[in-house]
Amino acid sequence: MAVNFNELTLENIGVWPNSAKGLVIGLLCLLILAIGYWFDTRSQAHILATTKQEEVDLKAAYEVKFSQAANLEVYKQQVTEMKQIFGDMLNQLPERTEIPQLIEDISKLGVASGLEFKLIKPAPEIEKDFYSELPIEISVVGTYHQLAEFVSSIANLPRIVTLNDFSIKRLSDMPTARKNQEVSSDLLNMEITAKTYRYGSQDGNPKAMNANTVNPVNKVAQPSGQ
Repeated sequence: MAVNFNELTLENIGVWPNSAKGLVIGLLCLLILAIGYWFDTRSQAHILATTKQEEVDLKAAYEVKFSQAANLEVYKQQVTEMKQIFGDMLNQLPERTEIPQLIEDISKLGVASGLEFKLIKPAPEIEKDFYSELPIEISVVGTYHQLAEFVSSIANLPRIVTLNDFSIKRLSDMPTARKNQEVSSDLLNMEITAKTYRYGSQDGNPKAMNANTVNPVNKVAQPSGQ
């Protein structure tokens, strides 16, 4: 039966056709569901999604902490070993008072390698964030193999010493070479900066080292072939 919606009013709702009543009831149900979703279900869905993500994060954190707990003894052993290594490295860093001895050791290595020292002196100390650099300026004359032996010997020192700013030239090509003096073409002049390091600072304000030239060896060995 066709329904004339113009004849349907709230006053005669009781005599509405079943199809009209069913349509109205369906629309009311949809409206109630929409209102319930908007004001209640939507916030619950957001809470559910957030809770699921928290569950995933907590599971991941649990797995990490479980792995750490399972390897706790291994981590403790590693920390102990790292402290030991760090302590050993600190022991290789000289104090200010040990610099003259270090310079003497470097001089002896150069003499043992057959080098002639032109210069060896400490430069001003350079203070960094948590350590200080102690540069030592070196100028030596010798053959290529003598220089290589000298550099290798420095690497075997019990102290941490790094070599920086290499400059190697033929002695015969240098302006300081005497014009009337025959100089072997095998002789090289190497200028280099050896750096050692000191952890922290003394008295909170490390002072620059004495920059006076140090000459710990009175008689230096002449390089072979000179």
